[in-house]
Amino acid sequence: MENYTYNSFTLQLEGLNVSKDSLYPMFLLFFFSYLFIMVVNVGITVLVFIDKNLHQPMYLLFCNLPFNDVLGNSILVPRLLIDMLRPPSERLISYYECVAQAFTSHMFGTTSVTVLMIMAFDRYVAICNPLRYATIMTNKMVIKLTVSAWGAALVLVGILLGLTIRLNRCRTLIKSPYCENASLFKLSCDSVFINNVYGLTFTVVLFTASIGSMVITYTNIAVVCLTSNSKSLNSKAFKTCSTHLVVYLIMVLTGVANIVLHRFPQYTDYRKLTSILFHIVPGCLNPIIYGVQSKEIRKFLSKLFEPKKILPS
Repeated sequence: MENYTYNSFTLQLEGLNVSKDSLYPMFLLFFFSYLFIMVVNVGITVLVFIDKNLHQPMYLLFCNLPFNDVLGNSILVPRLLIDMLRPPSERLISYYECVAQAFTSHMFGTTSVTVLMIMAFDRYVAICNPLRYATIMTNKMVIKLTVSAWGAALVLVGILLGLTIRLNRCRTLIKSPYCENASLFKLSCDSVFINNVYGLTFTVVLFTASIGSMVITYTNIAVVCLTSNSKSLNSKAFKTCSTHLVVYLIMVLTGVANIVLHRFPQYTDYRKLTSILFHIVPGCLNPIIYGVQSKEIRKFLSKLFEPKKILPS
């Protein structure tokens, strides 16, 4: 018969099932990935804010992605690395810290989607209404879009976690390498029907809205490019839109893989690894694909690292 501990404020993380041979290689992989995420994402954000040539709506909106990647990975990876070196019995976490981790994790995933949606709007205006771009994409509009992306995520995730917090807990084992909403409400012996319904609705609405906005945006962009004889416009559209689409597809594929594997308990180990990669992979690739491939950022970096000429005395 299962032992029950009601509303305990100390929970235990199951963590990753890693063999002794692969423990340190896995640890080093995650450690250097996190280091890369911090250095590159923070670096690109600093570049955008200190170089006036990069004070454009496209780059200011893009800064939401590295900020989100840093926040989402900082709440997950350091704790994960520490737990990997601990025996399973010592992987303890307080209930409040667990809720905070789950909230940040879901904010990361949701904001990744909403930020890419507002970036798609920026690309639509730039290509389909180039003459009105400066009038539409003002600093005020950039602030409105940013607040909308983060505000929508905050409301959706706040309701998601609010429905979980109301439940009584009778278990203490989090069957995941980190805290997330599904792992939290599975601690309860109460009915979680509402949680499942809202979680499914949340996922369907978010992905439907994002995919719908991408289809509408890129259909209009494709029509403009096909009816235009301007090679410079088509080249600009291909360059900016291809990077945006690649970033979006990486986020969708890692997110969908994580959601699908939740439905198959026999693939628990794969689900755990995929849930971590959902944070790490976009955080590593986003700045490379979207930031470093930018002409303006490359130009700034070349100036920064260009050897300075020494004038003869």
